[in-house]
Amino acid sequence: MSWSGQMKAEERTLPSVTMKLWVSMLLVAWFGVLGCVQAEFFTSIGHMTDLIYAEKDLVLSLKEYILVEEAKLSKIKSWANKMEALTSKSAADPEGYLSHPVNAYKLVKRLNTDWPALEDLVLQNSAAGFIANLSVQRQFFPTDEDETGAAKALMRLQDTYKLDPDTISKGELPGTKYQAVLSVDDCFGMGRSAYNEGDYYHTVLWMEQVLKQLDAGEEATTSKAQVLDYLSYAVFQLGDLHRALELTRRLLSLDPSHERAGGNLRYFERLLEEEREKMLLNHTEAELAPQEGIYERPVDYLPERDIYESLCRGEGVKLTPRRQKRLFCRYHHGNGTPQLLIAPFKEEDEWDSPHIVRYYDVMSDEEIERIKEVAKPKLARATVRDPKTGVLTVASYRVSKSSWLEEEDDPVVARVNLRMQHITGLTVKTAELLQVANYGMGGQYEPHFDFSRRPFDSGLKTEGNRLATFLNYKDEQDAFKRLGTGNRVATFLNYMSDVEAGGATVFPDLGAALWPKKGTAVFWYNLLRSGEGDYRTRHAACPVLVGCKWVSNKWFHERGQEFLRPCGSTEVD
Repeated sequence: MSWSGQMKAEERTLPSVTMKLWVSMLLVAWFGVLGCVQAEFFTSIGHMTDLIYAEKDLVLSLKEYILVEEAKLSKIKSWANKMEALTSKSAADPEGYLSHPVNAYKLVKRLNTDWPALEDLVLQNSAAGFIANLSVQRQFFPTDEDETGAAKALMRLQDTYKLDPDTISKGELPGTKYQAVLSVDDCFGMGRSAYNEGDYYHTVLWMEQVLKQLDAGEEATTSKAQVLDYLSYAVFQLGDLHRALELTRRLLSLDPSHERAGGNLRYFERLLEEEREKMLLNHTEAELAPQEGIYERPVDYLPERDIYESLCRGEGVKLTPRRQKRLFCRYHHGNGTPQLLIAPFKEEDEWDSPHIVRYYDVMSDEEIERIKEVAKPKLARATVRDPKTGVLTVASYRVSKSSWLEEEDDPVVARVNLRMQHITGLTVKTAELLQVANYGMGGQYEPHFDFSRRPFDSGLKTEGNRLATFLNYKDEQDAFKRLGTGNRVATFLNYMSDVEAGGATVFPDLGAALWPKKGTAVFWYNLLRSGEGDYRTRHAACPVLVGCKWVSNKWFHERGQEFLRPCGSTEVD
């Protein structure tokens, strides 16, 4: 068989490009669900699992391309070896070689037919299938927003749980099953993300980690000059002029032609000289004291930040022995509810005042998996209501995805709703839909109230606590007025997963921390019996350090509870 015939026969054994394209188109259907949640993967671990399967599919596609490419190169190599042997012989005695008519014919044939066939093989685009697959999937890849959000999540964990960059870089986190490390380039990406957000505190921490790993001999595409460029300006922004000058000089020693560094050096030197002149004018002899390279974390918008984060770490919990003596376990019959008389729930006091309780075995594993299955396609970035405009919007202090399930979505939803009604003794007729939430990387919900702080009736603003509420929150929109069911009287929170580390529900004003336990639920009243908000119930969902946190909750409203939870005689009842 001639070379051209051999190639044409063997080409039929290679995976067809047309077949590859057809398979790639089929992937569109699989990625349809993924496309519904194209952005903000970092806000839901449940949705990030889709990316694992997408990456696995790409690896398989890439390996198929490599096999095809290797087969093609093997043929080309075989042809080259054959031609090398033949031409070395023919070139040694061209006339003698061509004196044989068969050799003359074969030379003509090779150059007219076989070499063009080889050209076709070399030009054959065996990467078409892989490129088509990649193109289909790329439109569902995480975005720059996702990468920035993921970097911020790691920094949030770093701050909340007091982890230094070296610990995170080495992957030394509690409860982890898998080993994961950050390379020099990964750490540089963290620092650059912080820098782009104007977060110079974290820029310094991560750029210093990059230098540490580079000094240890780790190979990377990132150079020390690049790191010093970011680091010198970041420490300058933090007010450390001496160190900014020192780092800039180091940068110029590595890259004397660095134009920006040269300009910065002159600028820093001028600022330093100006400061010295000011001190001389003020007759101050003390030298400008250089900082030690340790910088304070900037104060942010959350007044109880330190308390909140310490509770997330399990520190500062005010569960004193005296309070513990007032906490009990019991079987809960739901005030004589027939269903619970037969099968009562185990109830445990988590806090005495306000009364917070935990119920055990509220949802089975099968029910949890079914609810997650129904909720997952509907998950969308969780929103908060802007207190000034009343408009729902995303916020950095709430990082999760949620969906709302109706009883018509699945029988298990109706069954769980009815069970919550039996346990609480409150009607679900005026309650909100079952909300299912999945927390993403460093997923959290910072301290907040579940109830609306704006009074529903302006006629109640003339005395006592109602006046205080009106004055403090008179500009806040009435979040639930359109529902016509009153304020959120109570919260029932189901834990649908265990969490290896982090993810506690904390109450900063109380000093209480409740840890997720799969199948359990916690319950508390948001309103006093008077209808006034119980401000002690301000609570938060701590960032998930390790694990995947799923919860569902039901918010009960005031209307319909008049005889199930009667009003008290005073405002503080």
